[in-house]
Amino acid sequence: MKSLHKYMRAIGFSEIKDRKELQKLITDVILEADEHNYTSNGDYGILAEFCKDFAENIGIAVCGEFDSDDKFTYDYYYPYMRGTGISSEEDVSVERHAGTESYAGVCDDIKVGVSLIFYLQNRIPYVKVQNSNHLPVRGTTLTLSGLSLQGKIMMPIIKNEKDKKIVQQASNNRISLIEAARKGDEDAIESLTLEDMDTYTIISRKIHKEDVFSLVDTYFMPYGVECDQYSILGEILDCNKVTNRLTKEEIYQMTIDCNDLVFDMCINAKDVYGEPQIGRRFKGSIWMQGYINFPEGI
Repeated sequence: MKSLHKYMRAIGFSEIKDRKELQKLITDVILEADEHNYTSNGDYGILAEFCKDFAENIGIAVCGEFDSDDKFTYDYYYPYMRGTGISSEEDVSVERHAGTESYAGVCDDIKVGVSLIFYLQNRIPYVKVQNSNHLPVRGTTLTLSGLSLQGKIMMPIIKNEKDKKIVQQASNNRISLIEAARKGDEDAIESLTLEDMDTYTIISRKIHKEDVFSLVDTYFMPYGVECDQYSILGEILDCNKVTNRLTKEEIYQMTIDCNDLVFDMCINAKDVYGEPQIGRRFKGSIWMQGYINFPEGI
């Protein structure tokens, strides 16, 4: 029996004490699943996934396979939060993890500035597309979500409508320059380099007198040694509190705008320092998950 998944706490399972409790929980998910997904693995077996929600859009997925005798073998499980919006319309590539029949997605979204790597939630639909030789699929969209184990709520930087328009215009200009630089435009590459140097100079001068979080409105950076975990600072666009139906633990669900990347995330209420509210900022680390929305007919 595998050990407790690190991010079970984020969806309201912070009090599981031993493997016996965990085994019972996994068995309940299999027997009382809200959603079942199956597909052939090409080796006389059937890949299976059982999902059970314990609060709105929050739950546990148990993955394994049925053999030729219709016997289910459990491989692994993971906690999830299903996102609700479209985070990116860029193309996504997928790679299988080395140790399990699970997958990582990679999305080069210009807004983020780094290759965005996430844990793929809908692996069964992806394997179906793969088995039908439809890869690569164009015209997909991506729904991202995150699970967090610790975070702080910070006050926003005060901006009037004029300031917001200036920031948005600067963001749009930067995205246009990055698109041009990707195509080999030397002038765009030079402009981006000069812009970064100017930003560094301004921050270096101001940091002696001002707090860094009054200068940096938002950020999105890789965190730790695992490639699908990130340190973020973003604006809270929406927030609500839900309760895990089994454990009665309270969980905050938030919609975050981080570098113009919008996604949902959840965190155990006991792990948040401060009171989340729309307009405030969330600072913390997340495990990024994603759901590829395939076009109809695929």
